[in-house]
Amino acid sequence: MSAGSAAPAPRARNLLIVMADEHRADAMGAAGHPFVRTPALDALAARGTRFTKAYTPSPICVPARAALATGLPVHRTGHWDSAAPWRGTPESWMHRLARLGVETTSFGKLHFGGDPADHGFARQVLPMHVHGEGWTVGLLRDDPPPFDKAADLAADLGAGESEYTRYDRAVADAAAAWLGEPARRAEPWAAFISFVTPHYPLRAPEPFMAALAHIDPGLPAAWRETPDHPEIRRLAEFWAYDRHFDEARAREARRAYFALCGFTDSLIGQVLQALAASGAADDTLVLYLSDHGEMLGDFGFWTKSVMYEASARVPMIAAGPGIPVGGISATPVSLLDVATTALAQYDAPSDDLPGGDLAAIARALDDGDRAVFSEYHDGGASTGAFMLRWDRWKYIHYPGLAPQLFDLVADPGERRDLGTDNATDACAARAEGERRLRALCDPEAVDRAVKADQRARVAALGGREACIAGAFGHTPAPGVD
Repeated sequence: MSAGSAAPAPRARNLLIVMADEHRADAMGAAGHPFVRTPALDALAARGTRFTKAYTPSPICVPARAALATGLPVHRTGHWDSAAPWRGTPESWMHRLARLGVETTSFGKLHFGGDPADHGFARQVLPMHVHGEGWTVGLLRDDPPPFDKAADLAADLGAGESEYTRYDRAVADAAAAWLGEPARRAEPWAAFISFVTPHYPLRAPEPFMAALAHIDPGLPAAWRETPDHPEIRRLAEFWAYDRHFDEARAREARRAYFALCGFTDSLIGQVLQALAASGAADDTLVLYLSDHGEMLGDFGFWTKSVMYEASARVPMIAAGPGIPVGGISATPVSLLDVATTALAQYDAPSDDLPGGDLAAIARALDDGDRAVFSEYHDGGASTGAFMLRWDRWKYIHYPGLAPQLFDLVADPGERRDLGTDNATDACAARAEGERRLRALCDPEAVDRAVKADQRARVAALGGREACIAGAFGHTPAPGVD
C-alpha cells in the first residue's frame, strides 16, 4: 500500500524531471541493491514515493522518449523505431506548459529529431538529438544484417572517462548553474535534465570503479540460457552482444555498469543540491526516471529491446508537495504517466492522454488491476512485441507467434514462461492479457502498419545497403572533445 491517502493535495510551483539512460530499476540502494551506491536517489526516495512497478512504453531510446514527450503510445504516433524520432508533432506536454507561461528548459540528452523542430522547450542546453537519419539498420527487419557494432560493448569497458561521462558532467554543471540563477525565483518553471549514463560504453570514472573494487558483481541471471521462444532467440542472434563476453569480462562489465550508476547518482546529487540551495526544493515536484533498463547479460542479453524486467522496468521516484514521504507504490505506472503528471501540476487539461497523475497515484491505495503497456518494433524483431503488465502478470503478445506469460509473484526471475501452459490460471491470464491488449490496439494491424512504413522508409533512404552504411554504435555527445 502506498503511504498517504487520495485526498487533494497542494501542487508544486515548479517541475523538475531528472532522467538517466539505461538505468535498471533494481540498481539503486533504495531498491534494495546490496552494493550499488546511490545516496542522492536514496535520499530522494526517502522524502518522496518510489514506484516499484514502473515501465517504459518501449524498451529502446528513441521510441521511449517520443512517448515520454507526447504522453501517447508509439503505435498512435508512428515513432516506433530508432529511425523515427519525434520532431515536435503531435504536441508535447512541454508545448502545453509553454502556452501557460511556464518556462520550459532542457539540459542534456533528448534523442528527438533535431533542428529546426520545435519541441516545446524555450531553450535547449547541450541537447543530444538523433544522429543523422537515426539507426537505420533497425528498419531491415525482414532480413537483418549482422550487428557488427556488438563487439564494441565488450571492448570498451573498465575504469576511465568516456565522451558520455564528460558530457554528463557538463550537463550537470549547466543545470546546477541555471537552477541557481535569480530569474528562477520570478516565474514558475519546468526543467528536464537528462543524463546519458549509465548507458554504455561501460567505462566508469576511476573513483567510482575503485569504490567497488572489492565487490564481486556476480554473473548475469540465467547467463547463456537463451529462453526457448523463437522471437527471443532471433533477437539474441541479431544483437549478439553476449558472444563477445567471457566470464571475466562479464563480471568487469557489470562492475563498470554499477559504478556508472554511482557516477550518475553523483550528478543527480549535484542537481538536487543546487535545487535546495536555490530555496525552491519545497515548491518543486521532482520526478526521477529512466527511459528503459539494461539487461546486463541476463538471459544472454545486454542493453535492452526485450520485455524482461531488467529491460522494460524502470526506476521511478516522485518527491515534493503532495507526495507521501517514504512512500512505496505498487500500482503499475509508465513513462506515459509523466505527461499527464506534468500537466496536472499546472491544472492543464489532459483528457486526450491515456496516462494518470503520478502524484495522485502516489497518494492512493495500490491499484494492482491497473495495466501498463509497452511495445517494440525495432532492430532484429521479426514481429512486434506488445506487453501488458497488471496484478501479478506480464503478458507479451507476438503476432503470428506464441505469446509469453510470466507470474511475477511466483516467478520474479522470469524463468518459467507460461505462454503455452495449460493450467487454468495461465489460460485465464493469457485471455485477460489479450483482452486488455485488444482494448488498446489491434496488434496484428499495428504490426502490418509498422512494417509497411519501415519498408517505405528503407526505399526512400536508398535501399538496404544505404541503411547498412549508416550504422553506428551510439549517438555522439555534442560539445565534447
